[in-house]
Amino acid sequence: MAGTQAAPERIAAAVRGELLDGVHPVGTRFREEDLAERFEVGRYTVRSALRLLVERGLVVHERHRGAVVPQLSKERIDEVFDYRKVLELGALRMALAAGADLGPVVAEVERLEALAERTTRPSWRELTRVHSAIHTAIVAAAGNRHLLDSYQRCEDEVRLLLTFVRPDFDVVRMAAVHRGLVEKLRLGGEAAVDALTEDIDHTGRAALLVALRRAEESARLLGH
Repeated sequence: MAGTQAAPERIAAAVRGELLDGVHPVGTRFREEDLAERFEVGRYTVRSALRLLVERGLVVHERHRGAVVPQLSKERIDEVFDYRKVLELGALRMALAAGADLGPVVAEVERLEALAERTTRPSWRELTRVHSAIHTAIVAAAGNRHLLDSYQRCEDEVRLLLTFVRPDFDVVRMAAVHRGLVEKLRLGGEAAVDALTEDIDHTGRAALLVALRRAEESARLLGH
């Protein structure tokens, strides 16, 4: 499949994978000439690849600096998680009202539990891919293509943000949290809506705010 990709997509996919693994810390600047040399392509091709990463919310373009891994901030966390909340809760209400099958959500949670039972520890990228699939399945249950397209536009940015909470989560804990969530979703009604709200606000958003405070404290101690 990789062989069928155009050069900008191939480069963007490689850098995306590194970002989702937490390889590039915040503030990392992607220099066009370095990427051109690494991937043996022209700078125009690199520029196109970086535009793809900007569109996915993985890097930002700063004047005079180019493509940079964005800093974690409360504004960014709230913007992404408020967007998620509107889409996921709206989709869940639609799915529940229509009596939609939540079997695909359960199946993704079972995949996460299977990762937790493996003798080899999954990579962070693999773990966040399955986590993302759970929440995508919730949105997909609404049966609305526009909602799903909108959600998928923020999917990579959510996964990138989750690299900041890697010290606080492992696959066992994540599996337990989402087993609890899916059991509440099966109950339907406001119990399901409240459970998803709790997961977005008090599991995801709150964990990121803790990570942000930790980073700010470290920076203060280092005198930055």
